[in-house]
Amino acid sequence: MRIIAGAFRGRSIKTMTGPGYRPSMGKVRESVFSMLEAQGIDWTQTRVADIFAGSGALGIEALSRGALSVVFFEKAPQAVTILRENIQSLGVSSSYWSLLKGNALRLLHDAPDFSWDLVFIDPPYGEDLFLPALKLLVEKDQLAPKGLICVEVEANFILPKVVSSQLTLLRDRIYGQTRIYLWQKNSSE
Repeated sequence: MRIIAGAFRGRSIKTMTGPGYRPSMGKVRESVFSMLEAQGIDWTQTRVADIFAGSGALGIEALSRGALSVVFFEKAPQAVTILRENIQSLGVSSSYWSLLKGNALRLLHDAPDFSWDLVFIDPPYGEDLFLPALKLLVEKDQLAPKGLICVEVEANFILPKVVSSQLTLLRDRIYGQTRIYLWQKNSSE
């Protein structure tokens, strides 16, 4: 898989294979990052969380575009190894990224007070992890004012009518077998 844009544009990274893993295809990643940039994201001021990171493709793409920092959440030992190899092969300074190993929901629940400007949630398909992760982010107030949450799930995923009164759904797009949701945290008045 190749990085689409930024400092590492065109560089290859390794991906995971196996049940539940499906790396974000280039076309989907390109669309996701176009959506984010259409929202006016300033990468140099953006703190990112990549939850269920796998090989780290989404977080690495954000780093390539100049993200201030990325925290990767991953529990599978093989994915953790590949993610570290990917970051090291690009020569990214450890001051720009960190890796939290373990169950993402537990890590989110136990995380210290912190808020991200952008959160990627890309759980393994069919494991019903997206809504619990999203609810934890909202309940623990881990999203900065006007922060964005970008979710990648199966195309046939049925979204409940109300996810959170604190979020506004900006985009709902289907790309083949993948559905992308983009939410923004409502402004606090």
